[in-house]
Amino acid sequence: MSTVRLDDGAVLDAARACVLDVGVRRTTLADVARRAGVSRMSLYRRWSGIDELVGDVLTRELHTLTGDALDGDRAALVARVVEVCEALRRHGLVRKIVDVDPELLLPYVLRRRGRSTEAIVDRLTVAILAAQAGGTVRQGDAGLLARFVLLTAQSYVLSAGAVAADAPAAGLPGELATLLDGYLRP
Repeated sequence: MSTVRLDDGAVLDAARACVLDVGVRRTTLADVARRAGVSRMSLYRRWSGIDELVGDVLTRELHTLTGDALDGDRAALVARVVEVCEALRRHGLVRKIVDVDPELLLPYVLRRRGRSTEAIVDRLTVAILAAQAGGTVRQGDAGLLARFVLLTAQSYVLSAGAVAADAPAAGLPGELATLLDGYLRP
């Protein structure tokens, strides 16, 4: 009996497409399997359910947007965080989840951090340590600073639409940059 190796990339692409079509709650592993051209049982061997699969899709998307490293001084760090926040705020998958299935975000906003969040905090911590060594970011616990940068960024990505209704959207990135720069400034 031969075993066909599951192409995670194709499955993640199929899951992404399904979520963009109908949202997370209305996407099933059967839908993803059909779209990916694999058996549903193959998916269950790899993922425990749709939430875990969508978590992997989001991890891949966030990794693609954030890249591997945040290098440079405070100005470069702030600029990159703002750039990623703007990309996430307009990202189709993130928008779909915020618009259709916002309740899925509550555990990550209120109680816990996921794998993607941990990876981002780790990268921010490394970048903050480097900027502290260069004297462009204030001294303090780099991990704590990274968590507060993430908290600010997360709030911006998920809530900027509420502010944009009353303020020019074009000014929002500048305000985020001002806030982050002031927080990190020595």
